[in-house]
Amino acid sequence: MRASRAFAVTAAACAALALSAPLAAAGGGSNGPTNVTVNPFSVHQGGTIEITVQGCGQGGTVTSNAFPRAELSDNRSGRSRATARIHDNATPGRYNLAVRCNDSNRVETHQFEVLAGRGALGGLGGSIGPSSTELGIGAGLVATTAVGGALFVARRRRPSLAGARVV
Repeated sequence: MRASRAFAVTAAACAALALSAPLAAAGGGSNGPTNVTVNPFSVHQGGTIEITVQGCGQGGTVTSNAFPRAELSDNRSGRSRATARIHDNATPGRYNLAVRCNDSNRVETHQFEVLAGRGALGGLGGSIGPSSTELGIGAGLVATTAVGGALFVARRRRPSLAGARVV
């Protein structure tokens, strides 16, 4: 009696495994998106983020309320990437993004944060040269310094050695 129960349980487990195999293969052999990363995690309105995903070898899509739909790159090496630009009028706070691979129905989510403002304006950072007015002022200062230095040296000259005694 015990053997027949064990046989029935084993047969049921094998049948369940056999019936679930076609469902797993229907996803195209992909397990779907995994290891979703967002860089940077905190981004200003109007900024860009890069989303990196594993498991989407045939590409996919990334969606969120904070940015327009972004396409994942086709990458057979295992890591797909997408770049998304945050809306200028996105409300500051936490947002979710959803990643869906083209070869899978599974969706993976990840959080990121939108910060207020457009970030600091760092200035031009030396990307433009001085104007002709600035060059003229600089040349005048150098010339004035040279003349002043020459006058200082001329006034501090030692007396000549013509009248000195030689021993």
